[in-house]
Amino acid sequence: MNLALLFREHLAQRMKDGEAAMARTGFETLVISSGLQFEYFADDREASFYGTPHFLHWCPLEGPQHLLKIQPGKKPILIRFAPEDFWYLQSPLGSPFWADSFDLVECGTVDEVWAALGACPKGAYIGDEPDRAEAAGLSANPEGITKHLDWTRSFKSDYELACMDDAQQMGARGHRAAKQAFLGGASELEIHWAYVQAVGCLDEDLPYTSIVALNEMGAILHYHGKRKDLRNGATLLLDAGARCNAYASDITRTFAADRCDPRFADLIASMEKAQAALCAMVKPGLHYGEFHHQAHFKIADILLEHGLLKNTDRDEAVASGYTKPFFPHGLGHHLGIQVHDVAGKQLGPDGTPAPQPPEHPFLRTTRMIEAGNVFTVEPGLYFIPMLLRPFRGGDKVEHSSKFNWALIDALTPFGGIRIEDNLFVTQDGHRNLTRKHLPE
Repeated sequence: MNLALLFREHLAQRMKDGEAAMARTGFETLVISSGLQFEYFADDREASFYGTPHFLHWCPLEGPQHLLKIQPGKKPILIRFAPEDFWYLQSPLGSPFWADSFDLVECGTVDEVWAALGACPKGAYIGDEPDRAEAAGLSANPEGITKHLDWTRSFKSDYELACMDDAQQMGARGHRAAKQAFLGGASELEIHWAYVQAVGCLDEDLPYTSIVALNEMGAILHYHGKRKDLRNGATLLLDAGARCNAYASDITRTFAADRCDPRFADLIASMEKAQAALCAMVKPGLHYGEFHHQAHFKIADILLEHGLLKNTDRDEAVASGYTKPFFPHGLGHHLGIQVHDVAGKQLGPDGTPAPQPPEHPFLRTTRMIEAGNVFTVEPGLYFIPMLLRPFRGGDKVEHSSKFNWALIDALTPFGGIRIEDNLFVTQDGHRNLTRKHLPE
C-alpha cells in the first residue's frame, strides 16, 4: 500500500471539495487552523490537545496553531508553528508521507504564523481563534463552508479507509488482550492497562475514553470508571478504539466468564446473531431511521425468545415501547476523524437538516445511507432499573404484566450487552472493517 499516493489522491479530492464550497458561498480563500492549545481554568496545566477535525481532514500534522491556506488552482500552503523551546519537546517535522503535497512554511511564533498567511482575498476561516481571524479580515466559521465540508467528510477516500483499517487492527489487538485479562480475573483498571499496552499507546492517544465495565456497570452507557478492587467479574462490556493518522476505530464486545449466569451468556449469543443480521442489511438507499427501527424488532425477538417479555408479540413490543428501556440509544453513528462524526443529520452539502424520526428523537444519524459512508452498528440490550421503573410501578404500570420481573431481577447484576462493528458502505452493499481483524 502506497500511503503517499493515496494521500495525494485524497488531497486532490479535498481541493475539489474546497473549491466547490468556496464557489457556492462566494469565498476565494479558505484558512483552516489546527486548533488552539488551552489550559484548565485557574491552572497552568495544559489539557490534552486534539486537532481541529477539518484541519486533520486535509493534513495529519499534529500540534496546535498550524494554519492551512487553500486557494483554487494553487498548491495548498501549510504554515507550521515550530517554536524554539526548552520547556517542551519540539520534534522536527522529518519527511512524513504527506509533506510533498504542501508548500511548507515554518514559523517560530504564532504572530509569525498569521503574518505568513499574506493576502487572503474574500477569506473564510475554520478554527477556534475567531477574534484573530476577524482581525486578519477573515470570516470566521461561516456555516455555508463548514456544512459543505462536513458533508464531504461523510464520504471516505481510499486513504481514509487505509488509516481506519490500521485503527481497526490496533483496536482488535487491544480487545483480544483485554478479553484475556478479563477471563484471568483482572480488575477494570488492569483490563484497561492490558488494552492500551496491546494497542501501544497512551490514554490520551485513544479516540475516546474507554468503557471497561464489569458486571452491573455494563448498564451505564458511558461508564468511564476503572475500578481496581473488583476482580473476577462475571461479564465484561468493553467499548474501546484506536487512532491512526487521526482516524478512529470504535469497537464494542461483551463477554461472559464461566461464573456468569448461563441465561445471560445465552443473551450475548443471541445479540451476536442479531448484530450480524443487522449488518447484513446495510446497503445504499436504506434510511438510517428505518435501520434503527428494524433493530428494535431484533431486540423484541431476543426479549421474547428468552422470556424477558411475555403475553405480547414483536409488533406490540415495538409499538408500545417495551423494547426502549432495554435499548435506549441509537443503532450507530458516522465514524471518521471524530468518533461521532459529522453530517449524520444533513440532507446535503447545503446543511439542510434531515428530519428526526418522531418515534426515535435521539438518533445521531437521520439521513439516507450512501456509498462511501462509514458508520457503526451497535445494538444493545441493558438492564437499567431507572428506565424499567415506569413499567414496574410508575406511569406505565398498566403494561407491567408484559415483563418477566423475576428474570429481569436475576439478570440485572450482569449489566448489559453491546456488540459494535464499523462498516464501510459500498456501491452494492458494505464491507465490515472490524470483523476482518476481530472476527469473534
